[in-house]
Amino acid sequence: MNLVSLRDVSVVYDGYEALRNVSLEIEHDDFLGVIGPNGGGKTTLIKAVLGMVPYRGEIRLADALFSGGERLIGYMPQLSAFDRQFPISVVEVVLSGLQGRKGFFSRYAKVDRTKALRLLDEAGIGDIAAQPIGEISGGQMQRALLCRAVIADPKLLILDEPANFVDNRFENELYRSLRLLNERMAIVMVSHDIGTITSIVKEIVCVNRTVHRHRSNAITAEQLTNYGCPIQLISHGHVPHTVLEHHPGDCCCDHE
Repeated sequence: MNLVSLRDVSVVYDGYEALRNVSLEIEHDDFLGVIGPNGGGKTTLIKAVLGMVPYRGEIRLADALFSGGERLIGYMPQLSAFDRQFPISVVEVVLSGLQGRKGFFSRYAKVDRTKALRLLDEAGIGDIAAQPIGEISGGQMQRALLCRAVIADPKLLILDEPANFVDNRFENELYRSLRLLNERMAIVMVSHDIGTITSIVKEIVCVNRTVHRHRSNAITAEQLTNYGCPIQLISHGHVPHTVLEHHPGDCCCDHE
């Protein structure tokens, strides 16, 4: 069953075509890893699905993504998109994921707060629930945002670079949690870490203005080249680094 259907979707920013005639289906049990170059349209793609950017074409959301007027889509944005100076506690961040169900000015029930605290405990940050978000680390904030994204029990979970600013231990815990969540919801995860996500996701979606879905989590350098996606090369040396192949004819300015 398709939860989301995109047909010939294009997005233009100030004359720059971020996405061009994109068609894609997101199915109820998908776990998609979205990869591609900076400026290739990865974040633009998920923002189009979320209705956060204007687009041409057609995006259909299945009835299964709605309940009582509420849209059952959880979203974890990049950390840089979240205002860390906003005067709100960690547990209040998590509870804000219920606003679609409760409204902006509704009081949260005891059961809601209990659920939020349980999610924070499971994420390993229950001890900072009362702290202002301006006083916690980037990794702790990422965990709180994941709790916020799932508190309303969505049918589709969209994550934009969820492993940024977290240590290796939590990254492993995060991916284990996502595997479990995928048993009851579809997941779309944007990541620059091709090597890691190919062992986690079910299928790869390569985005570079256009979109190519690869029906496997294994993808070769040749396939990336055929899809017009730069290849990530890892080289050894005193300073760890990666090298991305040039993208002929495409601008790599960050319009995402």
